[in-house]
Amino acid sequence: MKSIIFITLLSLIVGLSACGRSGSSTSRATGIAYEVIVVMDKAAWDGTTGSAVKEELTSPVPFLPQAESSMRITYVRPDQFDGLLKYVRNILIVNIDRNLYTKASALKESDKWTNGQLVIYLNAPDGQTVETFLTENPHLLVDYYTKEEMKRTRDFLSKTYSHVVMEKVKEKFGITLNAPSEIKSSKDSMDCLWLSNDAAHGRMDLLVYSFPFVDRNTFTLDYLVAQRDSITKRMIPGAFAGSYMSTEKRVVDYSATTLHGKYCGVLRGLWRMEGGDMMGGPFVSYARVDEENKRVIVTEGFVFEPQKEKKNYIRRLEAALQTTRFPDEQESKQAEIVAATENKNE
Repeated sequence: MKSIIFITLLSLIVGLSACGRSGSSTSRATGIAYEVIVVMDKAAWDGTTGSAVKEELTSPVPFLPQAESSMRITYVRPDQFDGLLKYVRNILIVNIDRNLYTKASALKESDKWTNGQLVIYLNAPDGQTVETFLTENPHLLVDYYTKEEMKRTRDFLSKTYSHVVMEKVKEKFGITLNAPSEIKSSKDSMDCLWLSNDAAHGRMDLLVYSFPFVDRNTFTLDYLVAQRDSITKRMIPGAFAGSYMSTEKRVVDYSATTLHGKYCGVLRGLWRMEGGDMMGGPFVSYARVDEENKRVIVTEGFVFEPQKEKKNYIRRLEAALQTTRFPDEQESKQAEIVAATENKNE
């Protein structure tokens, strides 16, 4: 028995040693989503430079009903940063040395000590330069980590997703969408699907709907909000007679991005119930043109979780929206998978 235990421990040590060699890791990074370990000198951490780093990483997630910090922070001194800490998924290393650096810079490195890891080096000659850099580049670090966490969520959803949602959106709209596996209930209408996990706590819902594409003026804040409100008024009633979901016009924003190389209009904001219900929460929606069918397809996620944090629910739903693919994009994705498999087997 002792020899078996010894072999097991030896295997574990060998495995961990392999993880420590850059580019050779076979394990996955550990840690909690949206948590980052900050490694920097104690004096700098306790001073104004540390305060600037904390302020950046804990800046509020936008378009939530209550303030919620973007990241959770764990601080360690450089001499403490060793062992299992090097396998954490998000790491920020702040190097301050006037002999090595003449200006501030932020450098990213993936899979430094293990797979699925993002390490960011914030280098500068002095603390004041770090503070100035963070002031001039607000949300830079948070955006880096958030995008990486979104990618991790998409990768997870590509393997574990709701087959109910996948089948329904493909049958109705011809698209694919990797939704969280617990979203299984649905309500169907002529031009809209409403899907939900029906949870008492951590309620997550999806809307998928379409409307005719007229011209590029479709992609404006007012037009997309009007379309959203027409759908939610008809599809999502409240507990009281005559009540329904609407968009909180004082807290809504429109921006543009690209998804799978194509234009995508993004609405972010808050929803509320009209007509008596004291309910509300965050939502995010992606609007894209289905050129073949001359229509706009909107995929939306919204959350209801009163008096508790909502940020990771809405982030999870947004990652799901980013998996949406039109038919030509599905073919392209399949070709990528085949190519990756062939390269792996060579």
